[in-house]
Amino acid sequence: MTVLERFKLELSNKDYYTDIEYTVFLTENSLIADATYDKTTMQRNLLLSVVDTFETLGNDVDCMRKIDVTGISSTDVAIAWIRQRIEDAKVRISTIQIEGSEEFSNVHMMFTRDRR
Repeated sequence: MTVLERFKLELSNKDYYTDIEYTVFLTENSLIADATYDKTTMQRNLLLSVVDTFETLGNDVDCMRKIDVTGISSTDVAIAWIRQRIEDAKVRISTIQIEGSEEFSNVHMMFTRDRR
């Protein structure tokens, strides 16, 4: 499966944008659309691309109208749904270990005391 195919799968195969526009989102997050998808090294950047996509949808009422999800009956409901999708993706991103690091988050020392 290519990165673009996996990206579309993450977006529930909805045609919010064209493949060219999807490729831009992927490229901005250091992914190559026609490369073979590797979850261990690409999942974080793929989810960052998903967040970028939904953030642009949330900023464009015309794009929001393209959202065809059961239960979305108004722009307000669509905005809430987009925000929830963004939050869900960010939570998933925060659990992915950053390559070359033993920590899962850049705030890992937040609750420790510095005894210097």
